[in-house]
Amino acid sequence: MTIIWPLVFSVRQQNKKPSRFLPYPKTSHALWASLRLVQQHFGTRLVAFQTEQFAHKALSMQSLPPFAQIELRGLLQAIWNEKAQEDAGIAFAPGQVVVSVRGGEVVTGGAPLDLILGRVQIVQNLFYRTAEFLKSVPLRIKGPPSKEIQEKYRPWLFQSVPGSYQFIVAVQRPQQHEMFSTDDPEPEILTETFLSILRGAANESAEVLESVVPSSDYRKTFLKLTRNLAPTGKSFKELEIRGTTEATSVLLSASSRKQISDTLRPVAASNGKVGEQETTIRGTLRALHLENDWLEVIVDGQNIRVSGVGETVDDLIGPMVNQQVVVRAKSGKGDKLSFIDIEQDE
Repeated sequence: MTIIWPLVFSVRQQNKKPSRFLPYPKTSHALWASLRLVQQHFGTRLVAFQTEQFAHKALSMQSLPPFAQIELRGLLQAIWNEKAQEDAGIAFAPGQVVVSVRGGEVVTGGAPLDLILGRVQIVQNLFYRTAEFLKSVPLRIKGPPSKEIQEKYRPWLFQSVPGSYQFIVAVQRPQQHEMFSTDDPEPEILTETFLSILRGAANESAEVLESVVPSSDYRKTFLKLTRNLAPTGKSFKELEIRGTTEATSVLLSASSRKQISDTLRPVAASNGKVGEQETTIRGTLRALHLENDWLEVIVDGQNIRVSGVGETVDDLIGPMVNQQVVVRAKSGKGDKLSFIDIEQDE
């Protein structure tokens, strides 16, 4: 292990500890910092093979502390993902994203299928929306992203090391490089901006997201997508997103969801008319017709129609059909209800 062991020896020397491997916390922390540096050299099969051998040998040691076991399992999963990508002949942009779901019904390595599928769909929508924002595309209200966007910024899912329930999102590089330079952002810029948008949306200060996303329409859409990603606290407790090369992460919880709703509320309230009152409807979203500008919620067997949803982005509201939702609406003259906002109620 010509590359790994000099790093280990160097760490031991710096800590001035006996040569026995990993019984001391200070040595352990320094060693894993060194291993992260080694992970940057996964470009060759030789280094990956040596690192894999080293990780397996270290995991067999009874004195290995729990945090080090987690680090090494993550290192192994990263190696296996790299191998799978090389074998498939597919190139991915640097700066992949790890999504972790914890608490509630989520167990180590497992979670309800509908819960995970819903979050995966939202993450994909956020990536595509980020690409459209970077390309200065007018906000898309209906339909899927363009074929060009889907081909150039195609997100992939990879297995992550079991902890809570985790998966890795990587953006595939285009298979053919353009002959001429374009103004399109590179996939790695997409990932960086994606993380910046989530940090801004989760921040208590609205100015943070505004500095990243000046467009009010896009900002409102990103806020609602991030809110849909956050837990209500019923089926799971936390969702954490971090870049594989970054130490800091974005943590979304039920309080994050409420904070985002509070941020959105003044925007909706400013559009109200004198004499209108706000009402909240809890039920199942049974029908949706954006063209005809209405949705229907079933509450205790009764259909309640809410109008004025035409400008709502369909990849925000579409996945909620047949799900429990909370609808905020304005009630004016008669029984007519006008749409304000909607979110899923797990």
